[in-house]
Amino acid sequence: MPDRVLIANRGEIAVRVARTLAARGIESVAVFSPEDAGAPHARACDHAVALPADPARSPYLDVQRLVAVAVEQGCDAVHPGYGFLAERADAAQAFVDAGVTWIGPPPAAIDLLGDKIRSKETAAAAGVPVVPGLEGADVDERAVVAFADEAGLPLLLKATAGGGGKGMRRVDDRDAIPSAVDAARREAQAAFGRGELLVERLVKPARHVEVQVAVDGHGGAWAIGERECSLQRRHQKVLEEAPAACLTDAERTAFHDAAKQLAVAAGYRNLGTVEFLLDVSGAANEDGTRPFYFLEMNARLQVEHPVTELVHGLDLVALQLRIADGEPLALGEDDPAARRAGTAERDPGPPAAVGHAIEARITAERIAAGPDGPRFLPAVGPVLDYTEPTGPGVRVDSGIERGTVVTTAFDPMLMKVIAHGRDRPQALARLDRALAGLVLLGVETNAGFLRRLLHRDEVVADASTTTLLEELLAEPDAGAGLAGPPAEDRERALAALAVDRHRRAAGSAGPGAFATPDAWRIGAAGRVLLELQDPDDDRVDVLVGVGPGGLEVTVGDRTAPAADPGARTAVDGPWTWVHDAGGTWSFRDVPEVAGGPGAVAGGLLAPLPGVVLAVRAAVGDAVTAGQSLVVVESMKMELDVAAPHDGTVTALDVAVGDHVARGQVLAAVEEQA
Repeated sequence: MPDRVLIANRGEIAVRVARTLAARGIESVAVFSPEDAGAPHARACDHAVALPADPARSPYLDVQRLVAVAVEQGCDAVHPGYGFLAERADAAQAFVDAGVTWIGPPPAAIDLLGDKIRSKETAAAAGVPVVPGLEGADVDERAVVAFADEAGLPLLLKATAGGGGKGMRRVDDRDAIPSAVDAARREAQAAFGRGELLVERLVKPARHVEVQVAVDGHGGAWAIGERECSLQRRHQKVLEEAPAACLTDAERTAFHDAAKQLAVAAGYRNLGTVEFLLDVSGAANEDGTRPFYFLEMNARLQVEHPVTELVHGLDLVALQLRIADGEPLALGEDDPAARRAGTAERDPGPPAAVGHAIEARITAERIAAGPDGPRFLPAVGPVLDYTEPTGPGVRVDSGIERGTVVTTAFDPMLMKVIAHGRDRPQALARLDRALAGLVLLGVETNAGFLRRLLHRDEVVADASTTTLLEELLAEPDAGAGLAGPPAEDRERALAALAVDRHRRAAGSAGPGAFATPDAWRIGAAGRVLLELQDPDDDRVDVLVGVGPGGLEVTVGDRTAPAADPGARTAVDGPWTWVHDAGGTWSFRDVPEVAGGPGAVAGGLLAPLPGVVLAVRAAVGDAVTAGQSLVVVESMKMELDVAAPHDGTVTALDVAVGDHVARGQVLAAVEEQA
């Protein structure tokens, strides 16, 4: 085993890796950027090294600097986590060349599997089914049109390099092929430095099923169960679970065998995940199993690895350490004598799955109303109050704490909440309770959205597909139900806010009859009007008064339900945050003076903090409603700020590269008479 390991990552995965190292008596070294000074992952390690600021790129991507840190700190191994350097063959090779063990697959395997064309060819040669399609640098719109005429629509365009949904376009209309090819190629070139595309027939409806594999250096290969990850938005997983209850025993065996075949054929070693699409259209093979197709192999530890750990009773990071140290899989983790002696019986395989586990990714996101359904926008701010959920079967992998400042500098995922139960219904119930018990004030998250998703009939019935969530969000009623809570829950939260305001006012008023904060006047108890706005800037009027039965709260023309006595509140400038049994909320007082510096009639405001990527108009231009004027990037997400109506651009206050705050005036359009 290594003596000292550099963790070349940040956030929750760095904390999680440090936990395993500490449990095994291995020293850990953290690195941190200027924004992460004092962060939980830096304190979770035995040593922490500051990385210098780099305006051109993230310090966590500076391979030469990280290799130097490993050497200077006397590290004999490095764990890359996921993201950043985890799937960069050049990074793995640089550490190996410096004499530092890479806790992951060999550089050659990373390089092979990072190329979708070569990995697909390897899978096909190994007898693993692949989706019919076209690939290569010569794939242009004419070739795609010809393939569409032969294979039919819809099609999926994918960048041959990288992942995460970048360079990916679904095509449903033959006439849209030229523009889709151009857009996918541009995005791939910008994201990965390569514009080659792979074109496949879109498998729909389908389920996303992936297999966790482990391969040692002695010919041993395990399939450590599988995970179901069909609930996705913009090709990003939202909920993951293990095992995949949708599979028959025969299908499960076929998935596991295919994953091991590919891993061995690719010269793989250590842990990895082979992703497949299961065709649930009703098609069937001769043996009655449903067709499935290779999607890609992720050459790293997966974000959703905790569900596999919980159902199989394994520490997958510890397993990575063992394989990197040259141990065979067949030597049990609980048999140190056998490991020292180098003796092993026939490989018994991994522990069988027990129960069911589900993971929810908690991200810093604001769910805003949009003309085409809910929009998920990056959220930022200081963590004012934070309590992790507890309970039977509940696990939290987190990289934040009270006082953490969430910015747009990094990926929006803050933590993962995982629940394990004896079966899927119990795991669902435990996850719902855990999400209800998560208190995070100061930064908007998707926790409430995930709770509402868990209660959808399709999710309860385990009837998810890869397109289900996008379809629900696009449907007006379903989308509204997922994006926002019931009105009664909102009113109860406003009642809690009113109680908090009343308590604060009473505490500051001092003793005496005239100190009662109820707008008292002769003849009757008065009422105080709270003029508030929600995060979408929609106005909410709340009347608060003290009546015979105590505090009385009216929201609009409705009497609010009693506040949750367990509600927690926090104040950050003009914003008041509330967490109660119905979720987490934030409201601010309506600004007394509208406008201010830069405010203009018809002003378009930045919906999120970020950097201006493009300015697509100039003062004096005639524009139409919906026309994109400014593009803002935040947390790897691009958002168009469009003209609200036909008219003329009368002001343009930003340029490409400018950093903007949420609510900042970007431009103004005078409506056409």
